[in-house]
Amino acid sequence: MSVSSRLRLFRPILAGASLRDRLLACAGALVGIALTGLICAFAATEPQHLLWLVPPMGASAVLLFAVPASPMAQPWPAIGGNTLSALVGVLVAHVMPLSPLSAGIAVGGAIAVMSLLRCLHPPGGAAALVGLFAGATSGFVFPFLPVGANAVVLVASAWIYHRFSGHVYPHVPVPPAKPAKEMPWTFSKADLAAALERTGETFDIDVNDLERLLRDMEQGALARSYRDLSCADVMHAGVIAARLSMTPDEVRALLVQHDVRRLPILDDAGRIVGAVGLRELALPATTLAEATLAEAMTPASTAAPDTPAIALLDRFANDRVHAVFIVDAAGRPLGVVTEADWLAILRRGLA
Repeated sequence: MSVSSRLRLFRPILAGASLRDRLLACAGALVGIALTGLICAFAATEPQHLLWLVPPMGASAVLLFAVPASPMAQPWPAIGGNTLSALVGVLVAHVMPLSPLSAGIAVGGAIAVMSLLRCLHPPGGAAALVGLFAGATSGFVFPFLPVGANAVVLVASAWIYHRFSGHVYPHVPVPPAKPAKEMPWTFSKADLAAALERTGETFDIDVNDLERLLRDMEQGALARSYRDLSCADVMHAGVIAARLSMTPDEVRALLVQHDVRRLPILDDAGRIVGAVGLRELALPATTLAEATLAEAMTPASTAAPDTPAIALLDRFANDRVHAVFIVDAAGRPLGVVTEADWLAILRRGLA
């Protein structure tokens, strides 16, 4: 089996995972657990204290090093979830004998406490059982030493390790990029909250991270729906144009006759040298008679036929352009894309 075939066997079950990240997670867990065990060994005064590296730390290491962006892998869930769950296990051990029922009560109680205190951490269920088994003999110190101490050392190890792994820990969600103006087809945070409520499921992702991903998807889908459209696809040919030799009065009559907002101005070689609309020609009659078309015209907005149609959007929206003239390599007009054409494109995209 080739190296590439072996690499293809890696199929992450978590979105965004890569082979590099998983290898780094292995190295991070190795360092974190080894450091936690080493500190426990130094603190041990009796042989049985060497067992202070409680098993739930292994499960916590999976979260802290492999899924550092998970809400359940953050410092408070890791420390509070393990410590409080172990404390619940010890409390149950002091009020009822060890049995399958007491084990269920310990884990169920731990989930309830972690949920109420916003520190839900899956290894906490194991910590509750460890606290239950050790509670009767270890007393109420056990949840804090070694469980709490283990969790603090492991979180500190993860914080130091992720300074070098390229991940931010504790995870800080990046605010989603919101459009300058809310459009009817965009979703709001209230829509996202309502959708999550309707699913009735719990997802291991921060809501802000989820919103950012959905915003990125929204923008990508919108761009993709127009990316294959070129200016040549959406323009209409048969451009009505004026000649540079014409008078402003003649051009104004041409604008009114064809009911268009803007005309390209062509030189003797048929190249676009400018554009004009009724606004530029709104001059007093005496001034209009004396003015030349070159004095009245303004720069024309042009684009090549293979330009993506979506590239014109900013011109219409921000530059207040009413018409973009599509020209060949020599600058001669091939067609025009107007605001009305863009409305038709937008309607097709929404449909």
